[in-house]
Amino acid sequence: MKKVCCATYEALEAKVVEVESTLTKGLPSFSIVGMVSTSINEAKERVKSALLCNNFTFPPKRITINLAPSDLKKEGSHFDLSIALLIALDDAECELDGWFVFGELSLDGSLRENNQLYALILSLAKERSIQRAIVPFESLDKLANIPSIELYGAKTLDDVVQFFKNSTPLHKVEAQTISEPSLHIGDKHYFYHTRYELDFLDVRGQEIAKRAALIAAAGLHNLLLEGSPGCGKSMIASRIRYILPPVSSGELLEIAKLETLDLKEPSFHALRPFRSPHHTSTSASIFGGGSHKARIGEVGLAHLGVLFFDELPHFGKGVLEALREPLQDNRIRISRVNAKVEYPSEFLFVGAMNPCPCGNLLSNKLECRCNDLELNRYKNRLSDPFLDRIDLYVKMQSVSADDKSSLSSKEMHTKVLEAFAYQKARSQKRANAKLSDEEIERFCMLEPEAEDILRLATERFVLSFRSINNLKKIARSIADLSSSEMIAKEHMLEALSYRRR
Repeated sequence: MKKVCCATYEALEAKVVEVESTLTKGLPSFSIVGMVSTSINEAKERVKSALLCNNFTFPPKRITINLAPSDLKKEGSHFDLSIALLIALDDAECELDGWFVFGELSLDGSLRENNQLYALILSLAKERSIQRAIVPFESLDKLANIPSIELYGAKTLDDVVQFFKNSTPLHKVEAQTISEPSLHIGDKHYFYHTRYELDFLDVRGQEIAKRAALIAAAGLHNLLLEGSPGCGKSMIASRIRYILPPVSSGELLEIAKLETLDLKEPSFHALRPFRSPHHTSTSASIFGGGSHKARIGEVGLAHLGVLFFDELPHFGKGVLEALREPLQDNRIRISRVNAKVEYPSEFLFVGAMNPCPCGNLLSNKLECRCNDLELNRYKNRLSDPFLDRIDLYVKMQSVSADDKSSLSSKEMHTKVLEAFAYQKARSQKRANAKLSDEEIERFCMLEPEAEDILRLATERFVLSFRSINNLKKIARSIADLSSSEMIAKEHMLEALSYRRR
């Protein structure tokens, strides 16, 4: 019996699969066992054709291929090469231990690129389950960005067989360096981008909203923008991703993994993801799901980036209430009869809404056409528990012809980078908005005057424990933008100004 390693997906994580083979005497047959999908069963015809086209004699034996563990569902065409290799090497003396083999075979024996490979190998690398692998030659460029793995590229099945039989060399790739500019803090590099396709210079006026966007970006605080149609809510939301903090090498690779799961070519750029589902989207498309296999949704794809809900009150009540879990725990859990899955969902949430159904309630020139019943029904679509998870609330200003541009995205991003370096200098591992209760006590140190302000606000506004912690975290981000070690009175007062009334 011979065996090599491959992998399959279980939710977002890769699981190692041992591909075993036995060729015994008996009526010729070819079977693949181990809870395999249709795509793997179809591999039998591709393997037969590839072996015959590469001058291998298909053995007239009883061939059994087992994919272990047998209780794990496997799928994907990348098992083709492992299966064909074991059959071709049946009589050969060769060392296969520790090798991972991935690749889809064409009928002539050439290897094709597979969209799942990057996410699979990245997941295995994060778990330190893989040291060396053979992959299709076409996949080497993108896979080379994954560190600490020896990767060998092959163009045909025959190349791989000769590599194990006769030690014929394969093309070995060296790990590539990330080309994005970076900050070197301690012993780590944090990468950021310098391309601002959408610039805050395009947003005229709205200085309060832009300041709130800057604070939100510096600490990854959730933000709600309320204002009349056309005042710039969506413009500000779509530009926040360009001023977000830098990412570590692991986070950059995680973003590329999410791009592959979204059926996109991984870019390996430090620009964080931006997801903006429509308010008519189903709950399954936003949170993920499926009857047989729980697939990732918009909330999971927004991990490490921005999730933007435009026309927030028009989203379904169930969607908004279900959003409370990822906003609080930074994880989304999907339970189905056939699968129970947990996805990381650490994102910056941005919501935008009109002040009333007609949108004119805050306008100085247009008259609101909504009655009290319509207005109350519109406001009541957002529950207090949901709004309690929004850190910054901004009521947008009316648009004026005299409004001018102020800060550019580059200037705002520079301030965020300085605040990020300041956070890391005090050994803080997570963004301010994601701090635990213990970390809040450690990093959010208040001056006596700031403590007095917070105490008065707690008594006057009857603040919950979550609201008090949110105020401390917002004030911490404002202090970071000022390079202040302690949270001062002015920082706490500004944080209070963004409280929902």
